[in-house]
Parts: sequence; C-alpha cells; structure tokens
Amino acid sequence: MKKVAIITGSSGGIGRACAIALKAEYELALLSRSEKVMMLAEELGALGVQGSVTEKSDLKKLVNLTMGKFGRIDSVVNNTGHPAGGSLLEISEEEWHHGLNLVLLNVAKMAALVTPIMKKQGSGVYVNISTFAATEPSAAFPVSSVLRAGLANYAKLYADEFAVNNIRMNNVLPGYINSFKATAEIVNKIPMKRQGLMEEVAKTVKFLLSDDAAYITGQNIKVDGGLTRSVI
Repeated sequence: MKKVAIITGSSGGIGRACAIALKAEYELALLSRSEKVMMLAEELGALGVQGSVTEKSDLKKLVNLTMGKFGRIDSVVNNTGHPAGGSLLEISEEEWHHGLNLVLLNVAKMAALVTPIMKKQGSGVYVNISTFAATEPSAAFPVSSVLRAGLANYAKLYADEFAVNNIRMNNVLPGYINSFKATAEIVNKIPMKRQGLMEEVAKTVKFLLSDDAAYITGQNIKVDGGLTRSVI
C-alpha cells in the first residue's frame, strides 16, 4: 500500500517537482490557488484541491478530502511562494501579516489539523520549504528572511514535542533555484557557479520523507550550492 502525501503550492515550481518526484511511491493530495493544480492532479492521478494555504477553511477541506479518499496522511510538504519584498521600512503592516499567514501560520495550521491523525497512526513527517535567507537574512527577501527564521524555531519546538510520537518535522532551505532566473552576478556568488534545479530540491524532500531519514528531525537542511556561509 502506498503512503499518502499532501503537497501545497504544487501547481508549479518546487511544489510541482516534489509531486512528480513522489508520485511513484505516494498517493498524492495537491493544493494550489492556481487552477493548474487540477490539471496536474489529473496528470498524476492525484487528488487536486484549488485553494490557499492562508485560508484555514481551504486547509481543512484539503485534509478532509484526503482522509475521505485515502484514509490516512503520512507526509505533508508545506510549500508556498515568497511574500513581499521591498525596502524594510516601506513594507506595509498588511504585507507583514500576509507574509505571516503565507510562510509560518500555514505550517502551524496544517500541523494542528494533521498531527492528531499522525498520532493515531503512530508516525508521520513534515517537510517545510523555507529559504537560505532564514539563516542569513537577505535584503532582497525581507519578510521571508524574518518569518522563516521563525519557522526554523517552530520546527525545532515541534520536533521536541512530537518526536516521541514518531512524527518528524524538518525544513529545506533552497538557494537560488531555477524556478526563476537569477542574474549572472548572483550566480557568480554561488560556489557551484550555477542555480540549483527544482528536481534537486525535490530529491532532498523525498529523502527527508523516507524511512532513510528516520533519525532526522527539527533540522534546517540547506540546498544552496554552498551559497550560505553559516556553519550551524
């Protein structure tokens, strides 16, 4: 019997790459604001739900439909887009609140919905797609830098509480990935002198979801070609 994985933000980019990478081994439930998620779900034989990670009602719908169709949830990949950029003092309160909903509260809401299910099953695993800027703040991604640093702490606290239930949570911190075009100046700063591939991030996610990563929890795993300099 295949395990069951939920993937949010899955109509394109890293989320779509994760869906393709996991399809052979998982039954999938996919969520995205874009109607493209329904086409991808049909292509992969998955459950598709059009909705937003910022709306608790959409997350509830996703979880309920997944349980109704598959009867269990083994894994959750929390993936979203980037919140607003811009000069730090020019970011509006609304943009800060939206960013909070988009990259931190989405994980907390999903965990509140799915953790009781995983506890009954006796196992489960979450992987949250974060950013390299969570550990080395970037002026290009101010809201994401601040709030995904909070996500790093959330994952650690979650791991502390639920590791005893055989439920794990880790964050993947991509660098400049080919889901968008980076400038030559940025690429030159990467020790590997290239952007990462969405498929490379997806393979890392697949590993962290697997039993091969059974002793890894509460960690921030960088997939950045050596871009960041911090050693912890």
